[in-house]
Order: sequence, then structure tokens, then C-alpha cells
Amino acid sequence: MTQTAPTPAPTLTTTPPATPGRIHRAWFVAAVAFVTIIGAAAFASLPGLLIEPLHEEFDWSRGTIGFAVSVNLALYGLTAPFAAALMDRFGIRKVVALALLVISGGTVATLWMTESWQLVLFWGVLVGLGSGSMALAFAATVTNRWFTARRGLVTGILTAAGASGQLIFLPLLSWLVEHHGWRPAAVTVSLAALLVVPFVCLLLRDHPADVGLAPYGGAYAEKPAPATGAARRAVTVLSKAARTGPFWLLAGTFAICGASTNGLVKTHFVPAAHDHGMPVTAAAGLLAVVGVFDVVGTIASGWFTDRFAARRLLAVYYALRGISLLFLPVLLAPAVHPPMVFFIVFYGLDWVATVPPTIALCREHYGEDSAIVFGWVLASHQVGAAAVAFLGGLARDAFGSYDPVWYASGALCAMAALMAMVIRRRGNDQLAV
Repeated sequence: MTQTAPTPAPTLTTTPPATPGRIHRAWFVAAVAFVTIIGAAAFASLPGLLIEPLHEEFDWSRGTIGFAVSVNLALYGLTAPFAAALMDRFGIRKVVALALLVISGGTVATLWMTESWQLVLFWGVLVGLGSGSMALAFAATVTNRWFTARRGLVTGILTAAGASGQLIFLPLLSWLVEHHGWRPAAVTVSLAALLVVPFVCLLLRDHPADVGLAPYGGAYAEKPAPATGAARRAVTVLSKAARTGPFWLLAGTFAICGASTNGLVKTHFVPAAHDHGMPVTAAAGLLAVVGVFDVVGTIASGWFTDRFAARRLLAVYYALRGISLLFLPVLLAPAVHPPMVFFIVFYGLDWVATVPPTIALCREHYGEDSAIVFGWVLASHQVGAAAVAFLGGLARDAFGSYDPVWYASGALCAMAALMAMVIRRRGNDQLAV
């Protein structure tokens, strides 16, 4: 008699069934994060536009104003790793919503300031702390939780959101500053941060398991329990990462990245161009064009990061940026001419193209702790930015020109390219330093 083999029992799985033809919820979460970062980007567009108006109204030196900006940038970076840990403890929505409220309050408080220390407190400390919680560690956390596939692309898209915000707000803010003064521009920044809060509270979700889904391209996993001791964890992760060579190389290259972008160009390009007779609105318009091509360059960098060695990409990006900065002093003029347009396009493509490969290297070396490690790497980025925001203002006061700062920044970028090559040679060995 022929016996029929028993039918195997169905395999149990914790993965919820996929719904054919529907867009994965992760893309909607990424879209909300994109809009959130765009709204929060308004505050980052303002510092370079404030230097001349505050200098003229209060007679504060450019070094004093640059110091307030440097405090903002430093706290932006130093807050990021703790914010990433707080997101693990309290959830993304609560941390980001509170950060936006702090940004809004700190910005509107500048309307009543009369002394330079108030600028440092309101813009430097409050806005710096709030913006640090909205830093790229937020993008890294969203990407790590909601995506397994296409992480490089999504990182590039979310990074480009800051540039999109710059594109949207810079022309408007420069027009307000030139025609109505800096106070209406500050109110606009405050309202932009405030208007994003409902989107965060209503639409953002902390984890795929909150809606019964697996990450995009990955397997379903239960939501982890809230991580206690956020500050302790941030410091512990730093202590572990600091014993490895890749951490210091990534931190060093990213410090130079911040020095040559947020600290130098975003803060001092408009006043430097104005020194050469260019109208503020025209210079701000050029920075907005940087934002256009930054979107293209960053998304492309995310695509490249999914396909090519991140170390090689970093070396190329830093080398090209350094070369472009060395040419900038001879391109500044009263009017916008084709060589300057070429610089803006070229520099824009490279503006934050370094972020996707840097996050990818953090993920490769530090796994589940990568978002917090990237927060510390981002802290070095902002410390570099803060140093140049301050020193650039001092150099302008001392030499009457920004030229020495452009040349020094170009040389630093060459150093960053060499450091990136060292990361490549070390590979995954994680040797202690």
C-alpha cells in the first residue's frame, strides 16, 4: 500500500502579512521626517544674514556675533548624541516636538534682546540645544529603525531636507532682513519651527512595531523596551568608540566638514560677498542655489553609498571641496558672473554629500550603537563649525578680509581627504589608538 507523506505543519512567524500593492509605511515616516527637517532648517538659514544687521544696530563686533553662532553650532553637535539616546528612552516624537518648541521660543526671545549675552543665551544656548535634538542623529535614528534596504538612499534624502529648507527660507529671510529688518525674519523662523510640531505629534511613529510592520526590506521585530539611563548610555558608547581608530578618523574628517560648510560658508559667505560689493539678497540667493544642488548631490551620494566604498567617496568629496575653496577668493565680486555660478553648483553638489558615507561607516563599525556614535561624530562636526564661525569673524576684524580663512579651509579639506584614505586602509580591524 502506498503511503502518503504527511503534510508539514505550517511554519509560525511573527512577521505580519504584507499587503500587496501598498506603499510601505516607512516611506510615509521618511516623508514626515523630511518635512520636519525642512521646517526646522529655517533657523539654520538665519545666522549668516544676522551678522551685518546686528553689527549695525548694536555695534557688536563680528567676533562677538560669531561667538554666539559658535555656541549655537557647538551645542547643536554636543546635544546630538544625548538626543539620540533620549529618542531610545522616550521616543522620537516627544524629543523632536520638544526640540521644535525650544527652537521657536529661543528665536522669538531675541526680539527683546539689548545685550550681546542675550544673543548668546537665546540664539546660542536655547536654539543650539533645540537644534541639536533635530540634528542628523534624528535622520540616522529614523533610517536605522524603519529601513533595512535603501538606507543609503533614505539617509541622502533626509540629509537633503536641510538643504531644501535652506532653498525655501534663504531668499525669503534675506528679503525680510533687507527690507524690514532682522526681527520679522526671526519671527518667521520661530513660526516655521512651531508649525511643524503638529506634523510630528500626529504623523510620526517611533518604531515599525507600533503599527505592526517590519522595517522596509527587513524582518519583523518587536519594539525594544525603552532604554534607561540615556546620558549614561551616550557616554558609555563614546567611551567604547573612542578606543577605536575609525572613530577618531571619522570625527576628524567630520570636524573639517563642519568647519568648511556650516562654520565658514553658511555663516560667512554672505558678509564676505557683501564686502566685495555684492547685495545681501544676491549673496543669499547664491546660497539658496547651493541648497538646490545640495539636494541633488546628497541624494546621489546616498545612492553611491549603497554601491561604492564609503571611504573612497569621502576622500573624493573632501579633495574636491578643498580645491573649490582655494578658488573662491578670486571669484568674489560685486556682481554674479559665470565662474561664481560654476563654484556654487560645484560646491553645492559636495555640501553635505559626506553625510551618507559617514553614517554608513558608523553603521559598519558600530552596529546598533551607530546612531549614538554618529551623534558624537556630528558633535565634532559642529565643534569644527563653531571654531571657524568664531575664528572667521575674528579674522575679518583683524585682517579686514576673509581670504586667509578660505585658504586655510581648503588646506584642511586636503587633510580630511588623506584621513579618509587611512580609514580605507584600516578596513574593519578596529585597532585601538
